[in-house]
Amino acid sequence: MSDPLTFMMGQYQALFPVDRHYSRRHLWLQQTGEGRWRVGFTAYSIRLLQDVYFLEWSIDEGAKVRDRQEIGEIESAKAVSSMFPPGSGTVVRFNPALLNDPSGINADPYGAGWLYEFLPDEDMLTVDEYLQYLRSAWEDAQRTIKGQMNEG
Repeated sequence: MSDPLTFMMGQYQALFPVDRHYSRRHLWLQQTGEGRWRVGFTAYSIRLLQDVYFLEWSIDEGAKVRDRQEIGEIESAKAVSSMFPPGSGTVVRFNPALLNDPSGINADPYGAGWLYEFLPDEDMLTVDEYLQYLRSAWEDAQRTIKGQMNEG
């Protein structure tokens, strides 16, 4: 595997493996065969969430989902957040290891911390396209982060 690409989030270095595709919802997708893709949170989303300690799905395995459909919630040190799929498709199965203990998301987000297997209905972004998207959205993200810090 090639070296991951880097995106600087202020002082923090977010790494992105080049053997995956990405979505604008800050999820990675890695093909596992048979058209299935494993889905997980990118280093960018993990940095914003910080420590994840609760994960709950509002759909069942095998569910056909729409783009922007809420499929669950995740609770972290920062907030409770809704989760959305990378696009429209089918959520084939959840990572059974995370159902009772989502700490794998924090410890190994690009490995054992994968969330679910997915059959996408559309193409996802290449790593280069995703990094371009991050660069274009980073200024707005910084304002949001600073606003949250000032509210606390």
